[in-house]
Order: sequence, then C-alpha cells, then structure tokens
Amino acid sequence: MKLALTVWEGRISPLFDSARMLLIADITNRRITGRHFEPFDCSSPYSRAEKLNHLGVKVLICNGISNTFANLIEAHRIKIVPFAAGAVDEVLEAYLTGCLLDKSSGCRNGRKSEKREKPKHWREWI
Repeated sequence: MKLALTVWEGRISPLFDSARMLLIADITNRRITGRHFEPFDCSSPYSRAEKLNHLGVKVLICNGISNTFANLIEAHRIKIVPFAAGAVDEVLEAYLTGCLLDKSSGCRNGRKSEKREKPKHWREWI
C-alpha cells in the first residue's frame, strides 16, 4: 500500500492545500518497504487528487485540508487522515503502530493521554 504524507521542513505541512512536497511510503505488513520524496507542485483540487491517484496513494496523512480538496481526494477512494502534526518520521511511526497523533482520540506519540475537547480554532492545536 502507498501512503502519502505532506511535508514541510521535516514536519507535516500545516495545510494540504498549499503543500509542495510529499513523502511517499510503501507499506507492507505495517513495515516501510520503500520511501521517496515527490514534488507536489500542482495547485488545483482536481490536479492534486489526480496526482495522488496516479501515484497509487491509498492513504493521505495531512494536517488541515479544505473540503474542496478532501471531497475530490475521497472520490478517488483515497482515505484521508487529517489533523496530524509533528515530525514526519514520528507521524509515520505513529501510523504504523496504529496510534497516529490523533487529538480527537486522545492518542499522542504512541501513548494514551487524557481526552481533550477539539479546539474551535486551528491555532489552539499549537
């Protein structure tokens, strides 16, 4: 399975809509069998969805994403894991261990933490 993560300076990009680089990871039995960086210079929602589809991506891990982009990506049967934040390698490891940095589930860095309400504004995540 191919997994894509949006990348900016070694971390998950704050917003999918303006991300310019992807890390594409090939995953087999919860292990990374290959990985490479892929330029993501397309800007329209349609071209971004098409590029992910062309790359064979089945799961997209990102932080914020607008509905327009998300709807087109999901129409290509690509699962979106939004609101991920942190260093790309840590987020990838969290995905592989089944405990992605998911603020809504209370799971953080592979450990359970106390449950928090979702902030009303994205800046409260920081």
